[in-house]
Amino acid sequence: MESFLTSTGLVALAEIGDKTQLLSLILAARFRRPWPIIAGILVATLANHAAASGLGAWLETLASPAVLRWGLGLSFLAMAAWMLVPDEVEAGEADRGGGRLGVFGTTVVAFFLAEMGDKTQVATVALAANFGEFTPVVLGTTAGMMIANMPAVLVGNGLPERLPVRLVHGVAAVVFAVIGLAVLLGDAIG
Repeated sequence: MESFLTSTGLVALAEIGDKTQLLSLILAARFRRPWPIIAGILVATLANHAAASGLGAWLETLASPAVLRWGLGLSFLAMAAWMLVPDEVEAGEADRGGGRLGVFGTTVVAFFLAEMGDKTQVATVALAANFGEFTPVVLGTTAGMMIANMPAVLVGNGLPERLPVRLVHGVAAVVFAVIGLAVLLGDAIG
């Protein structure tokens, strides 16, 4: 349960103001059909985060506990720094897949590709390696993505202006840094 809740909370925080949340807003404004967009985000996130979690679980089997601890601790600290870098949606990102795929298909393709190498995908790899649990991490990171992106799709373009995005990113950075330090100092503390 800890891996699910931690994954949900971290990704929900990390997703605020993230490139994929901005993509959600663009898709909502372009298509004005929230439910196929939400379904597309869910499918794309499950596929992307299942691959990321699988990679994290596999990496856990390759490294010794000491190497894994250092790698994970430094990864979480890097994620903390990365949280402070603002995201932008690249021109044409919402148009991936074109109109021929429909709202759902366009959302799946655009969201899956936008999530490649994104903060939340990297966090999913690190969380899966840290907890060594595939399913709770995939479900948790996917829940975090949905918590952040469903309101963006349903509310529309006014959401980022109403949220203190810098503050949310600062809190997420602190949480990632604390986890990174806890992982690095785990043997010293315990």
